Amino acid sequence: MKKILITLVLGLGLLTANAQIEKLAGPRIGFTYITAGPIADFIHEGFDFDEDDKFGTSGPAFTTLYGWQWESRFADGGNVTGIVEWIVLVGGMEKGMFLPSASSIIGARMDNGLEFGVGPNLSLSGIGMVFGMGYNFKSGNLNLPINISVIPGRALEGTIHHYDGDYNNHSEEKYDYNSGTRVAITLGFNMSK
Repeated sequence: MKKILITLVLGLGLLTANAQIEKLAGPRIGFTYITAGPIADFIHEGFDFDEDDKFGTSGPAFTTLYGWQWESRFADGGNVTGIVEWIVLVGGMEKGMFLPSASSIIGARMDNGLEFGVGPNLSLSGIGMVFGMGYNFKSGNLNLPINISVIPGRALEGTIHHYDGDYNNHSEEKYDYNSGTRVAITLGFNMSK
């Protein structure tokens, strides 16, 4: 938790530093593929999911994304520019769900448009690390970023309770599952000042 707070504080500090070169903001759209796990179960079954079933039994899921990105550039070294991005997305709207997530990514963009970064992600499934890379197509003042990001799933242990007609008389079955890895592709645009 300490590392995440330090990362967030550094990110905020970099956003307000005097070394900033440029701030950009714009919309993001995309989609996410989610491997089998409780997130995918929720997308498939909503609140009808029976917690007495094993997590990950409904298979992988797919959802669209819509959101906004804020970017600040710093430490312009000529061929490499440091970037800090804040990205807020909402998924699941095509299924009538509201699945928010927020990421803070610190990374670099090469002068050829290639970019990469890493940072914390906060969503309904908890806190995780997001790893991203992409390419920024530039046409005059128009930037068209296309990115792929991965948030690895976590290994977890679940418990199923088996009841034999009597609530007080039951057995437990332990099992291992994965929270579900999320792979997202997003694209957007923004204008340089």
